[in-house]
Amino acid sequence: MRRTYSGRSAVFAAVIIYGLIGVQTSGGQSQSSTAGLPSEMPARIEPATSSFDYVRRVAMIPMRDGLRLHTVILVPKGAKSAGILLTRTPYDADAQTNHGSAHLGPTLSGYDNATEVIVEGEYIRVVQDVRGKHGSEGDYVMTRPLHGPLNPTPVDHATDTYDTIEWLVKNVPESNGRVGILGISYDGFLPLMALVNPHPALKVSVPMNPMVDGWMGDDWFHNGAFREQGMSYIYEQEATRANTASWWVSHYDDYDEFMAAGSAGELGRQHGIEQVGFWRKLLEHPAYDAWWQQQAMDKILAAQPLRVPVMLVDSLWDQEDIYGAPAVYKAIKPKDSGNDKVFLVLGPWHHGQEIGDGSTLGPLRFGSDTGLYFRREILAPFLAQYLRDGAPKAEVAPVSAFETGTNKWLHLASWPAGCASGCSVKPTALYLGAALKASFAAAKPGDTTYEEYVSDPAKPVPFVARPVHTNDAAGGETWRKWLVSDQREASGRPDVLVYSSEVLTSPVKISGQPVANLLASTSGTDSDWVVKLIDAYPDEVAGQAAMGGYQLMISADIFRGRYRESLETPKPIAADKPLLYKFNLPTANHVFLPGHRIMVQVQSSWFPLYDRNPQTFVPNIFWAKPEDYRKATQRVYHTSFVELPVVGQR
Repeated sequence: MRRTYSGRSAVFAAVIIYGLIGVQTSGGQSQSSTAGLPSEMPARIEPATSSFDYVRRVAMIPMRDGLRLHTVILVPKGAKSAGILLTRTPYDADAQTNHGSAHLGPTLSGYDNATEVIVEGEYIRVVQDVRGKHGSEGDYVMTRPLHGPLNPTPVDHATDTYDTIEWLVKNVPESNGRVGILGISYDGFLPLMALVNPHPALKVSVPMNPMVDGWMGDDWFHNGAFREQGMSYIYEQEATRANTASWWVSHYDDYDEFMAAGSAGELGRQHGIEQVGFWRKLLEHPAYDAWWQQQAMDKILAAQPLRVPVMLVDSLWDQEDIYGAPAVYKAIKPKDSGNDKVFLVLGPWHHGQEIGDGSTLGPLRFGSDTGLYFRREILAPFLAQYLRDGAPKAEVAPVSAFETGTNKWLHLASWPAGCASGCSVKPTALYLGAALKASFAAAKPGDTTYEEYVSDPAKPVPFVARPVHTNDAAGGETWRKWLVSDQREASGRPDVLVYSSEVLTSPVKISGQPVANLLASTSGTDSDWVVKLIDAYPDEVAGQAAMGGYQLMISADIFRGRYRESLETPKPIAADKPLLYKFNLPTANHVFLPGHRIMVQVQSSWFPLYDRNPQTFVPNIFWAKPEDYRKATQRVYHTSFVELPVVGQR
């Protein structure tokens, strides 16, 4: 907050300046006005911590290139032969470990700290600033790539983790020499990096909601469509070492803010974001070229030996990194020949909710605290097995999946799997048929062939009800919960097609990734396609009136049409020609209950979460001009379908 001074404040400032300059004595010498009045501030404060139940140490740990990383080490008092639980972060190690309490639990309260697991497990807690951020030395690079074509230096997050663990096991005498690493989001990406040439003392890794592939479906793009809501993060994360520069806005409604600028590139230019290096890289790499592919963690780990047990934690309604954890699981599970090194957890959460209260998400009630269950019944015994002396083998299933709709945990041998035994997952087409009917039966001869709508870039479909503001405290709640927001607002628009099944008379369960198969045409030469799989609630719901008629997204995503033939090379779309657009939707584990309907919505914008497609092919959409944005007639043909991973009996 910027403050101005006037009146008495100005007089006060003048007095201070006068005092600092000093006054002239009769002998003509300058004398400080504070002479004889010593400072009340000590040269260095030594906190009195005898009542604390932990000891706080701060170390600058040297890396192999000579730079030092700021590291906070919290040791429970009296600890002997304790396991170390490490988190590496760009989000300020001091802030995550210094909440002003004499007790370890409260001082850890906050991001990345599954508090009761750390305290009850009697772990030594270590949090480290990554190079270039906050107290650490060196240069910051967003999700710094491994040494290789994208990083000519000899250091990366894998080597920094190795060097950190090497120092910890030699210099923390209270430890038993066993280290686990965990974290959420960016801090979840780092436990994946630790799996590349891991240190022998690294015994377990828990990446939660990890950033894995920023183009395919995590923070920066989804299937080629740019996530504009991430621009403020990019600016604030890279503008300064300590995140002191703030993104600014000139409109209350983000919808107006992004519309006024036009393209994402122009909005960035107006904010001076080209001063930060990562933004310049995004502008240079709008397609899925080698720059993206060479740093995708699922691809990297698929080529690595599997040496360390891993628990991947995924949120079914993750508004930031919904792609990553299932993608890594799919990439590395084939290496797990004993079914005892790769574990997966699917929870009914938003991004990072697993370390907080998981009883509800938006209007959804789960009947129990799913976050607490995860921490106590899954995470705690899993970590203890590898890090605590004498701990028993954890009775944790290879897959722990919360089933939404019925609200129960399933313990499975693999994923996707609909149940513990006796069932199978069968890909089943849900057709988008005539009269806007969604049906498991294909279109009949004589039915009309398509439905159509007009997509107007001047009036894009908002991703949440306006006004859109996600950067303040209230907006943060909107952002965390938007994937479970009611889709009725969109379903009433003329530029959104809404296909609905008959009322279900028996449950329909899906486990896995739905796949959109749109046979569609556009009158333009480029187009976005958004497909949303929705659970439409009964008109009235006993005991929860607000859920009457609610349209709950179960799985949804966007695809940028220019990449239909090649993700690496964008091409214009042939106007008015029916073409197939096939793309995966995020992982789901849901039961559509009797009395509900299965709904599919199709639209061509999702704004301002994603930048607008001009619907005219241009070389780089970041720099689309106002005249490039044109209306287009969109047709979705009745042979289109969403392939559902339906669970049935064998």
